[in-house]
Amino acid sequence: MKIVDPYAKMLQLQTREQGIALLQKVEWIGRVSHRSEDSQTDTSWERFIQAIVLLHGDWSITEHCSITVDAVVDRGVTHEWVRHRIGAYTQESTRFVNYEKKRPAEFIQPVLDTSNVLCWKAAVGEAESQYRAMLAGGCSPQIARSVLPNALASRLIVTYNLRNWRHFFLMRTSIEAHPQMKQVTIPLLKEFQEKIPLLYDDIVPESRQIDNMRLPR
Repeated sequence: MKIVDPYAKMLQLQTREQGIALLQKVEWIGRVSHRSEDSQTDTSWERFIQAIVLLHGDWSITEHCSITVDAVVDRGVTHEWVRHRIGAYTQESTRFVNYEKKRPAEFIQPVLDTSNVLCWKAAVGEAESQYRAMLAGGCSPQIARSVLPNALASRLIVTYNLRNWRHFFLMRTSIEAHPQMKQVTIPLLKEFQEKIPLLYDDIVPESRQIDNMRLPR
């Protein structure tokens, strides 16, 4: 049994400067409605985003820019993650990946006390063993997958626009979110806050979801 750590990270943004460039694009798009593109400067993005997006609430202009995230989480987390609308998803497929021939199955262990760790490892180990036995008995991966547990690690590529990422973080870093979801979303929120100024700064992890939904948008 191979146990791995979950993660979620941005793919295309490496620096804060690149995040600012993204907000400058949002500013330029927003200025088109009033044909004030000529008023844009190298530093006007901050005042514009504050005034138009955060204070006035015109989040629609942030929908023109998207961020792609690469994540490895367990199947239970993917089931919750893909319920978010207006996004693009590509997920590791248990129908087509043969975890005997293609690559070994990987599993993500939740935080457990010692006695429950033993139970968890026994259950996951048995599931993996029976999966391999079914493959050896002639079952296809798409049939044998039925015995694999939610603990199976799965790679997920997610693309949302900047507005939808905000909604995602408001919901999935809240105190009510699943612990294994927060294990990746809270560090991911920190990365967004470091690389894309302003848009996510007011989101506080472990806040109540209902309070998050009242935040200005």
